[in-house]
Amino acid sequence: MSTILFVRIQSDLDFEELERRALERLPRFKEVPGLIQKLYGKDPSTGHVCGIYFFEDAQSLADYRDSQLAKSVPSAYEATGVRAEALELMFSLYPERGPVSA
Repeated sequence: MSTILFVRIQSDLDFEELERRALERLPRFKEVPGLIQKLYGKDPSTGHVCGIYFFEDAQSLADYRDSQLAKSVPSAYEATGVRAEALELMFSLYPERGPVSA
């Protein structure tokens, strides 16, 4: 079953610096086994940024969470707060569209 990881990060860095760091790290995420897609977002009211990850299965998510790449996220963005939530995908409104097929 596909798994979703939602990570919200608070940082005192300005958005341009957060975006630069995210783009710099992007190629490393393309190499994560079982990662189907990652979406990058920003809350315009708070300046917090987020990553929404779609994994093939729970084991792929668990392996990622144990990786050095995952553990480096807070320091890479000089996070002052991190909230992470893992969810199992129930179904999608449009199964024919990405990022995953239910």
